[in-house]
Amino acid sequence: MSLDTPTTLNSLGFPKPPSETRVVVAMSGGVDSSVVAAELAREGYDVVGVTLQLYDHGSALAKKGACCAGIDIHDARRVAEEMNFPHYVLDYENIFRDAVIDEFADSYLAGATPVPCIRCNERVKFKDLLQTAKALDAACMATGHYIQRKLGGHGAELHRAGDPARDQSYFLFSTTPEQLDFLRFPLGHLTSKAETRALAARHGLAVADKPDSQDICFVPDGNYAGVIEKLRPGAAEPGEIVHADGRVLGEHHGVIHYTIGQRRGLGIGGLDEPLYVVKLDVDAKRVIVGPKEMLATRTVPVREINWLGDAPFDSRPEWQVSVKIRSTKPPVEAIVRPLSATEAEVDLLSPEEGVSPGQACVFYESTGSRVFGGGWIWRGH
Repeated sequence: MSLDTPTTLNSLGFPKPPSETRVVVAMSGGVDSSVVAAELAREGYDVVGVTLQLYDHGSALAKKGACCAGIDIHDARRVAEEMNFPHYVLDYENIFRDAVIDEFADSYLAGATPVPCIRCNERVKFKDLLQTAKALDAACMATGHYIQRKLGGHGAELHRAGDPARDQSYFLFSTTPEQLDFLRFPLGHLTSKAETRALAARHGLAVADKPDSQDICFVPDGNYAGVIEKLRPGAAEPGEIVHADGRVLGEHHGVIHYTIGQRRGLGIGGLDEPLYVVKLDVDAKRVIVGPKEMLATRTVPVREINWLGDAPFDSRPEWQVSVKIRSTKPPVEAIVRPLSATEAEVDLLSPEEGVSPGQACVFYESTGSRVFGGGWIWRGH
């Protein structure tokens, strides 16, 4: 980690020696947060590692690609022992279920495609855990997220990571200015994951070659519908697959098995044209399908907006920005028209396919790396 602040400040931006600066590191047990903790300990900071137990591990214990499982807690504890700093495991299962899992299930049942990792950052890690860090008299909380915090003319700003392939800004758009003041992201400037693993190897950390987490932590096998059925028995009720023109094409075994834009696995083969899921009618238990052009969306309604610009969000009739409407898609040019301080209509300059309620719409500076926040897509097209 390099000092990018005046010499009177330490590497985390405080005017005191590292040894007098307590920093809580949110440790998932993966290589990223482990490297953050190890590097800060090497620099002489008063490091306190904290790992959250978020759910009943169950079958996830042996799943390599799932975060927050039991093996990960063990790995985080081992890093703390090797680097000689205290480590605590906090039981957040009830908080996590109330704040994240229940909404995930309800959103899915309502035909949305939720992103629980964003809610976890917003409602658990950057809320309850952040308050715990303050209660421990920490000067700041550091995480292994790939995103940058930079100081601008109006205070701390959120910027995309130095490595576009690792950038996690889509999942952190709801970070508030107050949270940003307290948070630090020491890996955000790195230009490749190889640099992170090299740092882990330099410290001799056993997690240096540990695979990255791939799935949502409480869905270790990627079977979302199976989790929903366990959480909400009876959720997978059958219904009709209907063409947008009204023709009944077949039956399905539960709306929860489908997402907007899906083409494969519809069970309605033998048709002349490829069909996609264009709408989920939860009340009527209907999956509506149609041709690909029906997926094209130009206007996206967004609410629960967290704005990180310098001027108030509703101080202008419109903002010209780039937006991401799905984590796997690149930003596209758009005009955001505020309807209030927390609601807007987003006009995409070029139509996008697969816009789905429950996904985030994240705002970016068109010509730079700054993240201006974003909001939640609350109805499709």
